[in-house]
Parts: sequence; structure tokens; C-alpha cells
Amino acid sequence: MRPEVRLQATGPGTSRTLLALLVFASIWLTVVGQGCSRNPCGVGATCQETAGGRPVCSCPAGYSGNPLVQCRRAECLDHSECRGDQACRNGNCVNPCAGVCGINANCEVRNHVPVCSCPKGRSGDPFSSCRLQDPEELCRPSPCGSNTKCDVVNGVPTCSCLPGYIGSPLSGCRHECESDVECVSNQYCSQFKCVNGCNQCGKGATCARVTNHRAVCECPKGYIGSPFSECRPECYGDRDCPAGRPACIYGICKNPCEGACGVNADCNLRGLTPVCSCPRDMTGDPFISCRPFTKEDLCNPNPCGSNAVCTPGYDRSNQERPVCTCPPGYTGNALTSCVRGECQSDAECADHKACISYQCVDPCIGQCGVGAQCQAKRHLAVCTCPAGTQGDALVSCRTARNYPVARYNKKRNAVP
Repeated sequence: MRPEVRLQATGPGTSRTLLALLVFASIWLTVVGQGCSRNPCGVGATCQETAGGRPVCSCPAGYSGNPLVQCRRAECLDHSECRGDQACRNGNCVNPCAGVCGINANCEVRNHVPVCSCPKGRSGDPFSSCRLQDPEELCRPSPCGSNTKCDVVNGVPTCSCLPGYIGSPLSGCRHECESDVECVSNQYCSQFKCVNGCNQCGKGATCARVTNHRAVCECPKGYIGSPFSECRPECYGDRDCPAGRPACIYGICKNPCEGACGVNADCNLRGLTPVCSCPRDMTGDPFISCRPFTKEDLCNPNPCGSNAVCTPGYDRSNQERPVCTCPPGYTGNALTSCVRGECQSDAECADHKACISYQCVDPCIGQCGVGAQCQAKRHLAVCTCPAGTQGDALVSCRTARNYPVARYNKKRNAVP
């Protein structure tokens, strides 16, 4: 039994529309009566019958369009069918950043997913709005623990303990100590800090040691007062000292001769100045040591002239005296100065001179006899008598006399 379709015109100009609807309704009623057996749906659509046998047309997943006319496959079914900077929405590959992030925010697509962030120098909710960043707001609220301060360093909140506190600034800082037992044995707790136990000693006092957080304090020698409050000098000037210790040295009354002179030396004060000297029968350095005289002391220090040699000796009265001489190769007055000679051997002189009394001189001087000639060779004097003279050149050369010479006649002695 077909359902009855009634159409009523509502006004002029609607007759064509009503006629078309009437035809469509007639076709639809015919199809409904036959279910999905005659495939009443469009191209690519699927048909399903309801419990009453009525056909229902629809586009399958991934398709879109009019199921009574044609279903077309969508541009994409999931993100994998789109580029990395796109996302699949309602079957289309679109920019996932469109309209997602807030004002002044950056949007970056990572694996088809939009990621919103505030650009450098801005902060806020990137999904609503990014504003210019106040560096100090990174410390509000403070990410640090108790008794700490938060500072922004290179754009990063940095925690540190307040002065006088120690510990982890992220979890919380505490006083270094609240009692002595929290410090090592040579320290004690002062104003919540472990400090050197010797700080318990007074002004001018010395700290001998620290035992069980308590210092053993002493006043230096010559100082008076309390080692836990103040040690003051024995004196502030020489007038504060007694006669036996007349000098005020670094706050202590002392005898200036104490330790001033050497061994066996005498010390006498001139005012407050120590004067050191060796006794009459001794010699040496009075600031180091004095000793009895020895023979070698005659030449120490050297009483002779420059470059002269001093040796212990005796004078005509057999008294010990220093003897001054010039060393080999030197000439002069040993009491004033010895000067090195021109030479010490002939080898240091020219061939025509000889080393005599440490001077390079002509070796012919005073060497040859009267009337003789002298020629210097190889540092020696060569004496000869001149031509026409004869004699000993080292003594005297005289004029030679001519005597007749006997001639031998061969004929006179020949045999007839």
C-alpha cells in the first residue's frame, strides 16, 4: 500500500516546484517500496534498510557528497596523507595553526600538531595572548626555598641563600650554626656562623690553641692585662722603663745590649745605643765573635800597598811585624803600590829586546866591550869587533897591526 502524498499550493509561481516535488515523491515512494534491492543510492554511496524495510543512503567513511547522487572520496582520511605542516580535518588537508594560537604567539607545526609558544622577550598564555616579558616575573612566585633570594640571570631564575645562611637554595637555606656543637672543635658559633675559636682572645693577646670550641689565650711576654679582653704593652716610652732595662722596644723594657754583640765582645751603652768592641787582647768582628790574636792577624787586614803581598815576619828587634813585598812580575814600593811589569819573560818582548827587571829593554846596553859593536837578536846581545879591529868583543876591540909576510920562492928551493 503506497502512502498518499498531498501537495497544496501556497501561492502563484509555486506550481512548477510542486510538480517537481510530486514527481520526486512518486519516485521515492516507488523506491521505498522496493528497499535496497534496486540500489536506490547515488554513485559510491552505501544503502542500508531499516527495520521497516526502508532504504537509507549514506556516504562511506572518507567520502562526502550527496548520497542520492554521488559520494566523492575526501582529500585525506588521516594526518599521514597530508604534508608534515598540515593536518587532516573534515577530509581536507589544512593548516592546523589557523586560528589556534593567541595574540602575538608563534605557531609551529610538529608532526601535524600545532604547537603554540610565546616568542623570545614575551610571556603569557600562548593560546590567548603573549605580552612583553618582565624578567623579574620569573621570580614571582619564587621557585626558591626559604631564606633565599631569586635573581634572573640570563633569562633564568637563579636561587641563592641569603647572607649568613647555607644549604640548598632550591629546598631551603638555614643558619650555619645555632650552637657550638654544630662547628668543628677549633671553631665556635657566633651570630649563627662558625668562626675561628681564636677570635675569643682579646686585643693584643696571642692564641695558644683551641680545645673543644674554647680558645687558650695568653698575653705576650712583657705585656700585661687580660688575654680575653686586652693585653697592653709594658711600656709606651723609655721613661716607663727601669734603669736596668732603660729602652722601650716594641712595648717591652729591654737592655739594648742584650743580643746586640758577638761572642766574647764587650757592649757599652752610649745613651741607648749599644756599642760593640773586642777586648784589647782580642780581635775579630765584635758583632759576630772576638778571639785571641794570632800571627796571621798581622796581615788581616792587609797593611801593604795595592797588589802587594803581606807575610808575617820580624823586625830588627825581633818583634813580629808584617812584611810587604811585590809579587813576581810586579815592581814598585810594596808599602804604597805594586805595578805589574811590562813582561815576565823574553817571550813577551820583541825579538830585538829582552825582559830585564820586568821591562822590555835593549839587551845590548852595557853588554859589549870598548869599541865593540852590539846587535840584538833573539832577545840576546851579539857583540863583534868592527872591521879593521880585533880583540875580545866582550872586553875591548883595538886597531889591527900589519906585519910582513914571508913568501916562499919555489925557484930558489928547486933542484938544479
